[in-house]
Amino acid sequence: MYTVLKTGGKQYYVDQGRFLDVERLVCNKGDTLLDGWSVQPEGDVLPAKIIAVSLGETKSKKVIIFKKKRRHNYRRKRGHRQVLTRVRIEAV
Repeated sequence: MYTVLKTGGKQYYVDQGRFLDVERLVCNKGDTLLDGWSVQPEGDVLPAKIIAVSLGETKSKKVIIFKKKRRHNYRRKRGHRQVLTRVRIEAV
């Protein structure tokens, strides 16, 4: 049996005590949030209560976006850092 958490359009495998960086959530530091589902060995999918505590916001690594068209003197360079929310799984 394993437990899956869905947030921000993504699915995460979770265990008790695990830390996750998920898409930015509208919450304060210390808030309890989220729920998900449990997948049984027989293939059954059941709702599961997942208690996760928000630890605040962080930023991911910088991603460089570079566009270029040859022979046209066209070059654009941009950087992006996604804002993430770090959560700790308290109980499943």
